[in-house]
Amino acid sequence: MKRLHVHVSVENLPHSIGFYSALFAAQPSVVKSDYAKWMLEDPRVNFAISTRGREPGLDHLGIQVETTDELNEVYARLREAGGNVIEQGQTTCCYASSEKAWIDDPAGIAWETFHTTGESTVYGDGTGENGARVAREKQSACCAPSSAPKQSSACC
Repeated sequence: MKRLHVHVSVENLPHSIGFYSALFAAQPSVVKSDYAKWMLEDPRVNFAISTRGREPGLDHLGIQVETTDELNEVYARLREAGGNVIEQGQTTCCYASSEKAWIDDPAGIAWETFHTTGESTVYGDGTGENGARVAREKQSACCAPSSAPKQSSACC
């Protein structure tokens, strides 16, 4: 069964944990010095917050799956949706080991699809996520319309 994933960047983790714990009437299932996560059943959502150095607000959305078959199904949907799919593969992120891919929706909101395969004692170095973010931003910047003619490049 699939689960919606929402990740919000926050400035003050303890204050935000208090707010969301009251809102969801539940304590987080994971709390670290820079991260907290609620695995809620009603609504069925993986809701995470972190102080990972980004501007406060919506960081990204996602779809978490429970099996490799579901992951392949969602990957097929990503390809059907169009756009640039960044396959990250096996990675460590958010104190978990996962297989994941990324795509931006038409409004530029990052979506990840992932299958969590285990826990991790570290957040992850951000290499995969940052690499996917840089690839998305590079594509966006490279292919954005501009008023001046573009120099030829391999990108577009």
